[in-house]
Amino acid sequence: MIDKGAHEGVILIGNFLSSTGGKRSVCEDLAHELQSRGWETTCASDRTRPIAKLQHILETVWSQRHRYSVAQIDVFSGKAFIWALAACLLLRTLSRPYVLTLHGGNLPKFALKWRQPLRWIMKHAAAVTAPSNYLVREFMPLRPDLQLLPNGMRLEGYPFRLRSSVSPHLIWVRSFHEMYNPVMAVDTVAALIGRYRDIHLTMIGPDRGDGSLERTRQRIEEHGLTQTVTIIPGVAKSEIPAILNQADIFLNTTNIDNAPVTVYEALACGLCVVSTDVGGIPDILTNRKNAILVSRGDIEAMSRAIDDLLSGRIDCAGLSLEAHRTAHQSDWNVVLPRWISILRASQDRYTS
Repeated sequence: MIDKGAHEGVILIGNFLSSTGGKRSVCEDLAHELQSRGWETTCASDRTRPIAKLQHILETVWSQRHRYSVAQIDVFSGKAFIWALAACLLLRTLSRPYVLTLHGGNLPKFALKWRQPLRWIMKHAAAVTAPSNYLVREFMPLRPDLQLLPNGMRLEGYPFRLRSSVSPHLIWVRSFHEMYNPVMAVDTVAALIGRYRDIHLTMIGPDRGDGSLERTRQRIEEHGLTQTVTIIPGVAKSEIPAILNQADIFLNTTNIDNAPVTVYEALACGLCVVSTDVGGIPDILTNRKNAILVSRGDIEAMSRAIDDLLSGRIDCAGLSLEAHRTAHQSDWNVVLPRWISILRASQDRYTS
């Protein structure tokens, strides 16, 4: 057993894929921030295949049980829920407290079929957090003390540039997957190119393998936009701030969403964000205050919003400044002390 006060150890369960070429996740950043404050961190998992990932998580939870006294577990919908559930069951057997973090705009829909196991892991959690008011509202009936805790980011790594006016340089940063609707971004540019011949869209993100990347490339060809739209399959997270600052307008075309880190990154840099109003987005963005919101899949509304920005019918400077202010809510200087407080309170249940 770990002696109380000997050290602070935590195991984090989620996607740790950046070392193998995958997208860097919020839990990786959390692990890094906790390490900087002297916490001993154990992380699982960097595996990509579902069965291998589940096996690695359970092996790590068991074999490293003497190194941690509290766990933090990311909870997503789909197959990812299985490894969260399995980790919770094993941690209960080991009498280790765990903290859950709910993620993903699709989790409320998923919960309709998986309500009982989700209720169980939430009931036995030392604490439950969510990065958006949307998920807090949806899951408050299952856990009345659910805590809002935004995804953290280091704002000093995202240089702010006030967009007093904007150029037709657009950027889209998400995974190429149907849920993020990348084709909508291409169709939006096609609707604008007649008025703005110098418009350009950069699309950055990994291929999630559902055919969306191929469909996006096909749509670019159909519209004759091969010189107008540039696709970059993926870049290192450290490169994102510089790439964002080359653009003025950020497109978020998603069909399902919660509290996307990429949107916060764009806000931090002061880009003018045009987004669909799905899931938790309206809890982050307020129309005509820190962004412009349009209905899901509404290409005409999105192109009209961009036209309003480019023509000066919208106060770009006000939008840009308020975007930067919004991002400050997620600065690690604000978020990390709350995480440490939650983990220590949960850890004390084990070490006392």
